[in-house]
Amino acid sequence: MAWQLDRTAVVLLLLCQVVTGVAAAVLLAATGRAMQPILSGGAVSDRLHQAVPALLVVAGAAACGRVAGAVSSYADRRITPPLTTRADTALVEAVCRVEAAAYAQDGFADRQEAAEMGVVRTHVMVNDAQRFMSALIRMVAASGVLSVLHPLLVPLLVLAVLPAGVGAVLSARVDYEMHYANVADRNVRHMMRWWATTPKHGDEVRANGMTGYLLFWYRALSERIDRRMRAVAPRTLGIALVSSLVGGLFLVLTWMALAWLAVTGRIELAVAALAVVAVQTTLAALSQVVINGAALFHTSLYLTDMQAFLDDAAQRAPQRGELGVGLPVEEIRLDEAVYQYPGKERPAVDGVSLTFRRGEIVAVVGENGSGKSTLLRLITGIYLADKGKVTWNGADLAAVDQDAVWARTGLVPQLFAQWPLRVRENVTLGQPRSEDDTPVWEAVDAVGMREAVEDLPNGMETLLAREVFGGAELSGGQWQRLACSRALYRLPELLILDEPTSQMDPRGEHRIFEEIKRVAADRITIVVTHQLENTKIADRVVVLEHGRVTEQGAYEDLVHADGLFAELLRLAKDR
Repeated sequence: MAWQLDRTAVVLLLLCQVVTGVAAAVLLAATGRAMQPILSGGAVSDRLHQAVPALLVVAGAAACGRVAGAVSSYADRRITPPLTTRADTALVEAVCRVEAAAYAQDGFADRQEAAEMGVVRTHVMVNDAQRFMSALIRMVAASGVLSVLHPLLVPLLVLAVLPAGVGAVLSARVDYEMHYANVADRNVRHMMRWWATTPKHGDEVRANGMTGYLLFWYRALSERIDRRMRAVAPRTLGIALVSSLVGGLFLVLTWMALAWLAVTGRIELAVAALAVVAVQTTLAALSQVVINGAALFHTSLYLTDMQAFLDDAAQRAPQRGELGVGLPVEEIRLDEAVYQYPGKERPAVDGVSLTFRRGEIVAVVGENGSGKSTLLRLITGIYLADKGKVTWNGADLAAVDQDAVWARTGLVPQLFAQWPLRVRENVTLGQPRSEDDTPVWEAVDAVGMREAVEDLPNGMETLLAREVFGGAELSGGQWQRLACSRALYRLPELLILDEPTSQMDPRGEHRIFEEIKRVAADRITIVVTHQLENTKIADRVVVLEHGRVTEQGAYEDLVHADGLFAELLRLAKDR
């Protein structure tokens, strides 16, 4: 990803690590040459004079190393932010573009949470990789010097640090296992934290005395996560003790071997002094190779989760074909459409056959759980039917480009989004717009929101987020009107309104339904509502029960049919 984003920065990072390693090797070799005349016999001035060239090399190598470190830091700061943004954006795009049916599958949210950790670790990977490469090059350079002094010292040092590497990898694996074991609980805890602390629900939390229970619930989740973490502490302690003990034994052997070589005269005193420096340098480099190699391994586990999620999401992205939809959309038809959610015993929509025609207003009613929302998802192609088919102008949605369908759809869902954007963007979101606000104001006027918008601090420019400085908030009914204006602004071929006036006052409700009737001739209009009196505006009422169509017809016909519609209407009036 870094290579795709900024090749110059990547090349700089690589070159800087090489320069750092070479500088370390030159520094060590020059130090050895400088120590030989200093530790030899003769006048001090003569010895220092002989050592000056080597000391100058030492200074130059040190300077090169520092410059390389500074340039490396620059390249790191240049590449890391866009790299993290690329990974984060890829994850957001994957979640937004995945088939909506994936959300209902077990474990999807947990895999997404695990992938989020991979995004967080992206910048860590760059730093770990730099440190690993730098340490590796320094280790090779120092080992080369050390092996010239005596070949026995290098394998002893490797054995001294190898147990620490094994221990670090094993500990990283334990940490990752605990991370994955806690993913579900952390995900739920994060959601609960948001719901408990967001100002939008502050009144309900306080007035209903929920604070104590929410804190208890939040604390219980946290303690369960902590228990899992504490349970593995003895395991990680054992790994650390064993690796430290074995590594310590080999390190003692290394120093004993060096002492034996010096005492027995197998290496000169000056060479022995250089060997001490080389051992320390090699040991530090080896330790950094081990530590940063283990860190790379640890980070790679999380990045693997991220990549696996992205790959899985790519496979789940809609790939339905490239057919278009002819304009205008004259007819939408469901033929024995069936849809069943994963893990459910019976279909949410079970063998529904319906036809919706241009210029017609159809009201869909039924009790909670009757399949109304699922039916809307099938009609809009958000879900594809498990059996049967849904067609637009005769084209099966399974073979139609989904963007061609959604470009012609205006949906006001029951749970609509209150976007923290300006009023204008809340209306135009998802649609291109010009600098002319006339169409925006027309959509605002259509739902009776002009006065409310003009009363905001900055009118159309007002940010609708009370939590942000300078932002403002709308009432529930005003937000619902704005959601309706968003759908109307699109001038859709298919207009779907799911409980579009549930939070509105009678004046606002009347305004919305008058607008629905006014624009109905140019589109297919579907209204879902529990307010059965509102279905009088519909040309046809469809009644759903347990995922099946049990009645359909004009309002007056259903009132006298003594079916479910008539029963629900009597219950609504019997208050």
